Amino acid sequence: MMKLSKAWMPAFALAIGAVAAPAVAHHSFAMFDRSEEKTITGVVGKFAWTNPHVMIDMSVKDKQGNSARYRIESASVNILMREGWRVGAIKSGDRITVVYNPLKDGRRGGLLVKVRLADGTVLNG
Repeated sequence: MMKLSKAWMPAFALAIGAVAAPAVAHHSFAMFDRSEEKTITGVVGKFAWTNPHVMIDMSVKDKQGNSARYRIESASVNILMREGWRVGAIKSGDRITVVYNPLKDGRRGGLLVKVRLADGTVLNG
C-alpha cells in the first residue's frame, strides 16, 4: 500500500480547499420563483460581465413615471457565451427588455430568462 509523505499533506489540503471554494461561494436558485415570468423594459445602469453570475442593474419606470432599480442575475460568463453572448452585448445606457423569474421575497429583481436588445436581438439567460 502506498503512503503519502507528510510533506505532501499541506499541499494536498490546499488543493482540496481551492477546488471546494467556488462551491461554498455559490448560492442556491431557490430564492427565485421559477414558475413565474415577468417582463420589464428599462435602461442599463451597470452590466457586470463576471463570474459566478453576470449581473444587470437597470432603471425601470413605473406607470406613474417613477424610476425603480432592478437587479437581474444571470448564469456564468461561460454559459452565456455558449448561448451567443459576448462581452459588449449590453452596455450602460442601453435600453433593454428583460424577461425574468422574480425573487420570492418581492424585492425588485430576479433571474434572467431572456433579454431583448434595442436592435431586436434576443439573448437567452
